[in-house]
Amino acid sequence: MGPVRAVDIALSPADAHDPLLVRAAAAEASGLRLDQVFSHRLLRRSVDARSKRPLIRLRVELRTEALEDESAVQAHAWPDVSRSPRVVIVGCGPAGLFAALRAIEHGLRPVLLERGKDVRARRRDLAAINRDHVVDPESNYCFGEGGAGTYSDGKLYTRSTKRGDVQGVLNKLVAFGASPDILVDAHPHVGTNKLPGIITAMRHAILAAGGEVHFNTRVTDLVIANGAIHGVIDQHGNEVRGDHVILATGHSARDIFELMVRRGILVERKDFALGVRIEHPQEVIDRIQYHCAVRDPFLPPASYNLVQQVDGHGVYSFCMCPGGIIAPCATAQEEVVTNGWSPSKRNNPYANSGLVVDSRALRSSDGPLDGMYAQRAIERSAWLAGGKTQRAPAQRLEDFIAQRISSDLPACSYPPGIVSHALNEVLPRAITDRLRTALVEFGRKMRGYRTNEAVLVGVESRTSSPVRIPRDPGTLMHPQVMGLYPCGEGAGYAGGIVSAALDGQRVADSIAARIQ
Repeated sequence: MGPVRAVDIALSPADAHDPLLVRAAAAEASGLRLDQVFSHRLLRRSVDARSKRPLIRLRVELRTEALEDESAVQAHAWPDVSRSPRVVIVGCGPAGLFAALRAIEHGLRPVLLERGKDVRARRRDLAAINRDHVVDPESNYCFGEGGAGTYSDGKLYTRSTKRGDVQGVLNKLVAFGASPDILVDAHPHVGTNKLPGIITAMRHAILAAGGEVHFNTRVTDLVIANGAIHGVIDQHGNEVRGDHVILATGHSARDIFELMVRRGILVERKDFALGVRIEHPQEVIDRIQYHCAVRDPFLPPASYNLVQQVDGHGVYSFCMCPGGIIAPCATAQEEVVTNGWSPSKRNNPYANSGLVVDSRALRSSDGPLDGMYAQRAIERSAWLAGGKTQRAPAQRLEDFIAQRISSDLPACSYPPGIVSHALNEVLPRAITDRLRTALVEFGRKMRGYRTNEAVLVGVESRTSSPVRIPRDPGTLMHPQVMGLYPCGEGAGYAGGIVSAALDGQRVADSIAARIQ
């Protein structure tokens, strides 16, 4: 056998945290003596809680001799692109940032335009939402450097493995400061507290290579002539020239969707999911998932994944945040929107998750912006129910199932606060009826999940973009506008940080192929 081999082992949580015990167990499983193992490294780590005693499953690579360093993360030398052909990128979320980095690798000069503020300046505006119920429409949980994912958890698991090099995206995040644990964990997670530093390091790399990053620059129009794009115009009337424009504005840039329709550029309605945020005490989820009274300190806070078909529509958990916090994610003053996030340690006392129904249940027409308008109306309804503040309407779980107003509410992580209100007065009946049916089934699947210690907080409405901006599958350009590249989650081609990053890279590759 060769000098490198991989082996799968299962250990108790405590043993899995001891590198010496991991090496010994892996050596034994592979038929080697411990003194034959020169070194080892983890390739994969996951929790197996199917039995009464949870295990940590590990894939371990063993080396029997010293080899040339094969570290997954290598120092990157960025070329000088200060005089190279430029690519205009609208939006500084994961799609835009990874498109910019890939453009530099191709020898192209990215010019990033971001409507919001830099990642650290955003914090003051987030504090204003939490404390004063004031929403800055340009700087909030959705808009600003890093996009919605920066202050909304940093989950990195994706099913988009066929769309590109997922491992390459993770490697790049580690190179910019993420924990190497994301390279081995089955459900990698950066943490909202860590992402600002990573995003800042990416910006510094883009600037050092000769790229540009412009904050407080909201695109209000496109420069189009003879079926081709030649640049964009910002809110001050400034024109930014470029024959290759990546539109990576995220799922909440409603003004961009309206601009496209107004200019006669094809946009299509896309279904999304709609519902509530559900929050339990973390210890309740730990008891259910780990079959214990108290969670083993070597186990991570437990998570879950639930799905149920109700009347032909999927009802499912979404963006589950163990040890997390419910966040106010409105992008305008007269709306309430919730999402969830966790710090890297996931050490808050609550577990929250989106609980949503696919919006086909609401479809009554196929206008390109009809889904967006429905989304907006529901968010305004939540704002009215919360007393025209950022406080969110809420019900205890059992009260919601029984269709009664909660006489009181449990403690909740949502910073602006919650207000007792019947959620069926906020959300359409097509959504609430299916949520009730699904919650009963979820209570059967996870004994203890159905409890009045849990609270439902409305509304979870920004699960994905309500539109799709079409593009040619070969060139990735919009079929009507040469040089315009719809990209990422806002255009309907991604569903999270990793898939958005992959899409940004694909678009940059396509542009490079045309220029070169």
